[in-house]
Amino acid sequence: MEPVSLVVGAAIALGGVMIGRMLPRRRPQQAPPQQPAVAAKPSTPQPICGCGHHLVFHDHESKRCQAQVVIPGRWVGQSGGTYRPCMCQGYRGPVPVDEYYAPDFLGGDS
Repeated sequence: MEPVSLVVGAAIALGGVMIGRMLPRRRPQQAPPQQPAVAAKPSTPQPICGCGHHLVFHDHESKRCQAQVVIPGRWVGQSGGTYRPCMCQGYRGPVPVDEYYAPDFLGGDS
């Protein structure tokens, strides 16, 4: 390349940088406040199993899920849906903390 074209290119680049520095900065437009896309989480963690069902749907002794799931008819070639038992073999979620009753020692009548 010629030295003249290098100087002209550098002058154009430097001119672009200088013009960009001199122009006033644009302020972002104030957007209206938006609602959150996801609802707020519940205050206490919920015991939800890996199958998506709550702990109350699982049997206490065998831990098997007693809930029913819907199979859409379009998967099996029918117009409606069918129900079948959940295939979950055992509760695999967070274990809730046991609640214990403790008598009130300070204000009790004993």
